[in-house]
Amino acid sequence: MKPREIFIFSSIFMVILVSSVAFFWRPILWSLVVLGPIIIIGIGDIVQKKQTIRNNFPVVGHFRYILEKFRPEIMQYFVETDTEGTPINRIFRSLIYQRAKNTTDTTPFGTKADVYRIGYECMAHSMYPKKLEETEHNPRVLIGGLACRQPYSASILNVSAMSFGALSQNAILALNRGAKMGGFAHNTGEGGLSPYHLEPGGDLIWQIGTGYFGCRTSNGEFCPDTFKKYALLDNVKMIEIKLSQGAKPGHGGILPASKNTKEIAEIRHVEPFTDVFSPPYHTAFSDAKGLMDFIQLLRDLSGGKPIGFKLCIGDKTEFIDLCQAMQETKIKPDFITVDGGEGGTGAAPVEFSNSMGLPLRDGLAFVCDSLNAYQLKKDIKIIASGKIFSSFHLARVLALGADLCNSARAMMMALGCIQALQCNTNTCPVGVATQNKSLMKGLDVGDKAVRVANFHKNTVHSLVELLAAAGLTRPEQLQRKHILHRTGPNSMVPYSELYPETLPKEDEH
Repeated sequence: MKPREIFIFSSIFMVILVSSVAFFWRPILWSLVVLGPIIIIGIGDIVQKKQTIRNNFPVVGHFRYILEKFRPEIMQYFVETDTEGTPINRIFRSLIYQRAKNTTDTTPFGTKADVYRIGYECMAHSMYPKKLEETEHNPRVLIGGLACRQPYSASILNVSAMSFGALSQNAILALNRGAKMGGFAHNTGEGGLSPYHLEPGGDLIWQIGTGYFGCRTSNGEFCPDTFKKYALLDNVKMIEIKLSQGAKPGHGGILPASKNTKEIAEIRHVEPFTDVFSPPYHTAFSDAKGLMDFIQLLRDLSGGKPIGFKLCIGDKTEFIDLCQAMQETKIKPDFITVDGGEGGTGAAPVEFSNSMGLPLRDGLAFVCDSLNAYQLKKDIKIIASGKIFSSFHLARVLALGADLCNSARAMMMALGCIQALQCNTNTCPVGVATQNKSLMKGLDVGDKAVRVANFHKNTVHSLVELLAAAGLTRPEQLQRKHILHRTGPNSMVPYSELYPETLPKEDEH
């Protein structure tokens, strides 16, 4: 007998049995409080045709969906090991929490990593380490080329792009207040300059995306007048043109009408309660020379502040075109942010998240080598972004050629993110990635701001310790030879072999 038939006959039998007994003992009717809903659910399962498992297995079929719903929590808390969790494993999650809370961040009894697996990486130390007092304790990078009239001294580690709307107002307030406390920069993301970015007074990198939110006309074109108004604010230290992001390069986005509240619409300069599209392309330019002209326009409108762009590397010839355009026009960005295909976002199509764009280290090495080949690197700083959780992650990209780093997910975890994987559902349980006021209310701005500042301070200090152990005194002394990569059971090679550097054109022969 099939489960569906068993349910039908069992339900009929129970109803007849309860009705019969009720003639002699009325209290049994209370059993219908439990049996009634079960029977109704089962009948609904049999009648519906959308879900086969419910139709074939009335009532019990629901357990499949219940278990599926709680699968991420079951995996995270009961199944995954310290090294297997994704996208961020428990070792790094714990490290971030410990540093944010200023608690012990050491580990007992040795590494849990398999140091003989292919892909394992480590840093080459020196037999003659430096004293910590000899090492630069608060490494900063001056961003601004010859054409920049207001260069900015940036921390080696900063908050990567996350918009208000994707993050709650309390999360944005805490991030910016933490940035002010720790003396580092906070990237606004492409959602525009919100009051929550501006109120605490922390340094800002204003990101201009394809939707030109905060500096757009009514039909979505770039508006020089509104851009100038906000670009001249003291809080705004740099402007970043977003060409693409690692999580979904070449893909646009949509802010659904349900999330486009009056407040968000006012910040983004759009009509409230309407669907708002961010196209995958810019309308202010369409080629390399056009991008250079746009950079110059923003530089002039902002009073000479550092202007740069962010991208995930895809077609390498297009970046070479940019290098050639820089030489031909004599217009250079002050910085380039390189994002990796492993970058994160609140929501991205699986194919784009998994299979589009070069990973950070490959893209970063290519960008650095290309700029060197065209003798442009001396005027342009490189910012690396993509899974920067620890000081080793910092050191690894600095060795490849980055000058400084941005981090998004680590900063979210410093705020209290528990990797619930609900960023795209507006139900973030810790109030970070949600606009639900009852959920964001639990995120205490004062406490979380301190944690963000703590994470930054402790991670930078750890980087200083790594530098000293390698016999170095400054981050710019890191070279590709300092990072080793396992390629086989008995073979480790330095990054200088994995990513051989390209010589400047005049030196090639």
